[in-house]
Amino acid sequence: MIGLDAETRDMVIATLNEYAERKLKPEFLRELDEKDEFPAQVLKDLYDPNQFGLHLMFIPEEYGGLGGGAYDIYRVSETMARIDLGIATGVLATFLGTDPITVGGTEEQKKRWMGKIADEGLLVAYGATEPQAGSDLGTLTTKAEPVVEDGKVVGYKITGRKQWISNGGVARLYTVLANAPGGPSWFVVEHDAPGFIKGKPEDKHGIRASNTAALFLDDVYVTADRLVGGVEGQGLAQAQAVFGYTRLMVGSFGLGGGWAALERAIRYGQTRVQGGGLLSTKQAYTHKLLVPNAVRLEAARAYIEWVAERIDGGDPEQQTEGAVAKYMATEAGNKAAEDAIQAHGGYGYTKEYMVEKIKRDVRITCIYEGTSEIMEWTIARDRWQLHLKSQGAYYRDWAARLVAGTPGNESGAATAALALRALAALLDRCRLDRLTRNQHILFRLGELIAYAETAAIFAERAANNPTVATPLAPETLRVMARIHARDAALKVANDGLRWAIGAGQTDANLPGSLDLPAIFAAQAGLIDDMNLVAGKLIEAFPAE
Repeated sequence: MIGLDAETRDMVIATLNEYAERKLKPEFLRELDEKDEFPAQVLKDLYDPNQFGLHLMFIPEEYGGLGGGAYDIYRVSETMARIDLGIATGVLATFLGTDPITVGGTEEQKKRWMGKIADEGLLVAYGATEPQAGSDLGTLTTKAEPVVEDGKVVGYKITGRKQWISNGGVARLYTVLANAPGGPSWFVVEHDAPGFIKGKPEDKHGIRASNTAALFLDDVYVTADRLVGGVEGQGLAQAQAVFGYTRLMVGSFGLGGGWAALERAIRYGQTRVQGGGLLSTKQAYTHKLLVPNAVRLEAARAYIEWVAERIDGGDPEQQTEGAVAKYMATEAGNKAAEDAIQAHGGYGYTKEYMVEKIKRDVRITCIYEGTSEIMEWTIARDRWQLHLKSQGAYYRDWAARLVAGTPGNESGAATAALALRALAALLDRCRLDRLTRNQHILFRLGELIAYAETAAIFAERAANNPTVATPLAPETLRVMARIHARDAALKVANDGLRWAIGAGQTDANLPGSLDLPAIFAAQAGLIDDMNLVAGKLIEAFPAE
């Protein structure tokens, strides 16, 4: 399995946190946000090999890096997002920018460009998105016209516009996607190439410490050796190949941002007296604003870790799983930040309290690197094909494996299996009644699939392989997994029944097929479990 050893990874994380304690205090971060200022010195520090060399973590050892894996990407991304999502975006955009070279470059290109990035600590940008295309890379309009001499292509002239590019105005190196005669292709472009103009920084709602700018290319000439992979038409395949990694990274941003806000809400409730008692003693506070968010975030973490381990174990084809991880983690992070504002009352709506800024920052994670709606569509499309290919056995078999590998229901495995079996029954009904002709049904299936899969993975990992990345004890994680399994089973059954009936399903016994009585019976003990988790959150994050 690739990646750093635990000691090195923990040292990197500890060093980042120590640097943040010294240099990235809340007052400084709020000032960057207010001024809409890119912290060039901070990025210089983080890329300085004598201090951090953070960019080296994501560069293979053979090209001068440390050779970090997907699990390392997740842990560092979460840590950076807990500190500040804007700075995290600026730092880790370099990783995204190098991905086309890492995945599709020739050995010579990798040595040249990855070595240069490692040695010089270059900021890199990923030039894919366009004003009209958004995340739909297949509709890009940027052109790469071959320059031919003596019957041989010696270079390309690139013309077009890119939009919403992280590090767009400050990078030294860019990977740019353009249509060559052979199809979409990636090209390496240096910052000072003639005809290459960077737009002014976007005035954004959040992550204002990151630089986001449009790129304008007017007959920008690059030599033929800047064509990534040396063959035209590989660009979309190369972009798809890295989605498992990059969506895992953005999911980790949502996880870190969500926990940064939630921790503040947990601590705040232990100091704020309301109605004759501390907020932290009131179920109206803990069971609505704290516990559900902590449960969803840890369910997302379990799935992220599962995907990261699969990638590091030699199975990089995790595009669907990466979509589930991003969808659940970013939606959970956004909701946790929203509820953290509510938890602080009027104070949370003021800029003096960091939860206001965190909410604005974390919102972008549901948009960039594929919107939540694109994630829903991707998940539903891919899992629908698996359901058909397996003749409905995919989720039923998963349920059987889950119950066999995790006996009992201490971590909610039996309840998560109910969710998987209900999902299989719902997909069968959608097939028989052709309900996916309605686009909305397909998208809602994506959401339900994400809940069911995260419930299954959380239950299994909480029982057999609990995370070490949280101060919550394994026993607490098992209780949280039980809560999430209940939520997922109820969501699949209730929402699935609603949308199936709304779309015109024809089975009068569909509630029975979904096993609604068993799913409702599984809700027994929910409040006691929530009481326990509320207490454990307060123990783990005491008031400062």
